[in-house]
Amino acid sequence: MVDAPRTPALEWVHDVAPQLAARAAEIERTKRLPPEVLDLLHEGGMFRLLLPRWLDGAELGVRDFALVMEALAAVDASTAWCVCQAAACAMAAAYVDRESAVEVFGAPRSVLAWGPDTGTHAVVVDGGYVVSGRWSYVSGIHHATWLGGSCRLFEPDGTPRRTAAGAQEIRTVLFPAEHATVEEVWDTLGLRGTGTDSFTVTDLFVPDRLSFARDDPSAWHDPASLYCFSHSNVFSAGFAAVVLGIARGALDAFVALARDKTPLGRERALRDSPPVQMEVARLEGRLRAARAFLFSVLDEAWHEATGDGALSDKSKLAIRLAASHAFAEAPAILDRAYHGAGITAVFTGSEFERRLRDLHTATQQFQGRDEHFETVGRSLLGTDRA
Repeated sequence: MVDAPRTPALEWVHDVAPQLAARAAEIERTKRLPPEVLDLLHEGGMFRLLLPRWLDGAELGVRDFALVMEALAAVDASTAWCVCQAAACAMAAAYVDRESAVEVFGAPRSVLAWGPDTGTHAVVVDGGYVVSGRWSYVSGIHHATWLGGSCRLFEPDGTPRRTAAGAQEIRTVLFPAEHATVEEVWDTLGLRGTGTDSFTVTDLFVPDRLSFARDDPSAWHDPASLYCFSHSNVFSAGFAAVVLGIARGALDAFVALARDKTPLGRERALRDSPPVQMEVARLEGRLRAARAFLFSVLDEAWHEATGDGALSDKSKLAIRLAASHAFAEAPAILDRAYHGAGITAVFTGSEFERRLRDLHTATQQFQGRDEHFETVGRSLLGTDRA
């Protein structure tokens, strides 16, 4: 696979990489992106990569978006994670009317963040919903201007509102960040700079126009090919690119170290060791293979979206499989690079230590679950369960 010419967004990442790398330790220490980094990201349009062009967004294709996430993650994983989360959330602009999209995303420094609900109650009232609840794992909450979250709907008498199929209806609601109370709970092994904290709201009225059925194609207001991809598809692709980028950063660091390091008590540099030479080649092959799988699947899906105006179940399944494969391969590659670097890797601030923690933290979240392989396997075997 040969990469297409770099987009302006990808060029921007390569240009500012040294500035971002210089802030990596501060990002981790403060558990959030500092103002100077946020200024840089806004100047580069990083939070608007998946917004429609009419809303001053880049409206990148999913493959190009994944390339940007990969490049960012090779520099700093927390920055890439926050950008990936916010950019994918911003696809909400395609699910609400234009006036509402401008209200949420019209300001040049608008950022939307959300996370899974851990107990929500949205009562259907005239013109909207009265929402109470708690949402967790909200990456980038400290620089978000708008928040959102999925809500289970209830009738005024307290009974669940049901869909035609009998399930409880769920909608995603959007509201200004100042209406929420933030709980700082993110004290973790890695990805510390994401500030992935929680928030609550109580009896907050949200108008119906600021709500939508996430990933329901019938709810689209924007016909652009990008929005044939669901939030789920884009989160899978984007975060898979993030973990591959972290692995790429670690492998490149190992190669650079091996060229110069002579281990204590040895007479030759690591670069002259046949086992090290074989290891580098094998790891490079594994990383390129996982990457090629992901990007070839995204190429095929984009061709389908631009041609048919929709994604087939086959393409959605392929994205899921390629993303899960990336989440399986990336930590295995990084672990080998970490081991090969020897004692150098264990020191705080080394090229390896933070990447090890960041990647193993990333694999613990939803995209890294092994059960996704089961889902794909059932489909391939024709044994899908209802």
